[in-house]
Amino acid sequence: MSLEYVYTALLLHSAGQKINEENVKKVLTASGAKVDNARVKALVSALEGVKIEEVIKQTAMPVQVAAPAPKEEKAEEKKEKPEEAEKKAEEAVSGLASLFG
Repeated sequence: MSLEYVYTALLLHSAGQKINEENVKKVLTASGAKVDNARVKALVSALEGVKIEEVIKQTAMPVQVAAPAPKEEKAEEKKEKPEEAEKKAEEAVSGLASLFG
């Protein structure tokens, strides 16, 4: 299913409109997307009986609140040894690499 169709369903849901073939086609047409009747029917059929608000709540990622900034450290504690900086950089790179397999 193309993202346009999923976004259309979410848009209709957030606007309080029924997710039916007619409304989906109107939104897709208004956005300039090509309307595929088979996909429209599949979308409407797949969402029949689905409580979208509950699905959104279940799949939403929790947001972490940032910890307050630490108080000023002594000048000698602020200086980072070159070995420590290099190790932190390597850890950051390996962490990013894991995101892309």
